[in-house]
Amino acid sequence: MNAILANAVEGEAFVTLPFPSFVFGIIAISVFLLLGAITWSYRDVANRHEHKTNSSNSHH
Repeated sequence: MNAILANAVEGEAFVTLPFPSFVFGIIAISVFLLLGAITWSYRDVANRHEHKTNSSNSHH
């Protein structure tokens, strides 16, 4: 049994990351903040068009 486990451990290949693991978290947070800023920039876009809001209020 020990020989099987020793062979399994020997056979594992270790992957080296191109940079430290915490950098992946920083990249992910940066992407989410960027997407959040893009989403936030589109708030109240429908209210910017005065001619559309006036005519739609009269129909409802």
